[in-house]
Amino acid sequence: MANVVVVGSQWGDEGKGKIVDWLSHRADVVVRFQGGHNAGHTLVVGDQTFKLSLLPSGVVREDKASYVGNGVVVDPWALVKEIESIKTQGVKVSPERLTVAENAALILPLHRDLDAAREEAAGDHKIGTTKRGIGPAYEDKLGRRAIRLVDLSEDDSLPGKVERLLVHHNALRRGLGQPEIDAADVLAQLREIAPKVLPYMGPVWRALDDARKAGKKILFEGAQGTLLDVDHGTYPFVTSSNTVAGQAAAGSGVGPRAIDFVLGITKAYTTRVGSGPFPTELDDAVGRKLGERGAEFGTVTGRQRRCGWFDAVLVRQAITIGGIDGIALTKLDVLDGFAELKVCVAYKHEGKRIRRFPAGQAAQSAVVPVYETFEGWTGSTRGARSWADLPAQAVKYVRRIEELIGAPVALLSTSPEREDVILMRDPFRG
Repeated sequence: MANVVVVGSQWGDEGKGKIVDWLSHRADVVVRFQGGHNAGHTLVVGDQTFKLSLLPSGVVREDKASYVGNGVVVDPWALVKEIESIKTQGVKVSPERLTVAENAALILPLHRDLDAAREEAAGDHKIGTTKRGIGPAYEDKLGRRAIRLVDLSEDDSLPGKVERLLVHHNALRRGLGQPEIDAADVLAQLREIAPKVLPYMGPVWRALDDARKAGKKILFEGAQGTLLDVDHGTYPFVTSSNTVAGQAAAGSGVGPRAIDFVLGITKAYTTRVGSGPFPTELDDAVGRKLGERGAEFGTVTGRQRRCGWFDAVLVRQAITIGGIDGIALTKLDVLDGFAELKVCVAYKHEGKRIRRFPAGQAAQSAVVPVYETFEGWTGSTRGARSWADLPAQAVKYVRRIEELIGAPVALLSTSPEREDVILMRDPFRG
């Protein structure tokens, strides 16, 4: 049996929640390996809807072990709040079912403050962050001044670490016209939250190694999408972590050979939240129709998503960079009833036709999509569970996407319901 990594192949919001939930039913272990509580997953299980931001999707299933890896930046207050929230929906999260990596860096209130202050100061040049402190927390991690979860268990050394952190943050706050922070206040906050989160702390790397040796199936759950990767995305309009499949190993504490199959979640059209280039964006009635039919609002922020046609150039590039073995194509049903569909197959830039997304910010904003036009379909794909249930034109659309991106469709999702999936290749069987 294979271990599977799930990543987004676009700008996030591809429908990972449903697919990860569908896969977690077949897995033994689910682990988050990057990001923070800025990326939401919506799970529909029976007649219940769960909105998760930080917890792995497997946590809603009592027979699964869930882990938050060291590559995740953890807001301990948000963690406690999310645990309490799903408790009201009948899901009990105990330390026996959830382990948070002891070496995970923490998001503190001062990180949220800095995130918001920077966005406010940026004016028209905002990155479009969720203002939840993700970026500043990763900065402190790389600057070797972060407070990690294990530090909450070492009270004698904690004051010195807080003082070192504040040397940096108070200098930034002075520059932004913000009042300085007192170390005693930060220590009080940390000491208050510590007993609520420390019971969940553990060596995730060792638990995953034990699971592998026991032959258990591990599902590595990514957040956001490849085009938001800090190295490979539309920089600087990106997140602050690596979102590609390669991060699954480093962000959870396993070797790369533990990964057997990479599944790229891919929407049948394209969406984006926040600022940044978007070659196929439709700022017209068609774009609004896609947004309305697809209920394109962010799980975490509630912000309306920008919508556009499927961009095969971007997805093909994401597949190459991420080593994606197959895709899960989602929201095909949103395209039902369109008389005509378009897919971007190349770009024009400075009079030349190119088949890659350039790295430069100016070039990314200047590319013009080259479209291939498809006849739409009048029948419904919603709820289809076999190829025979799909209209002929829908099948042609899917097959042409496979050709253009250079990867097969392993799963096809036809509604938000978990069981409305057409399975072509089981990722857990490699």
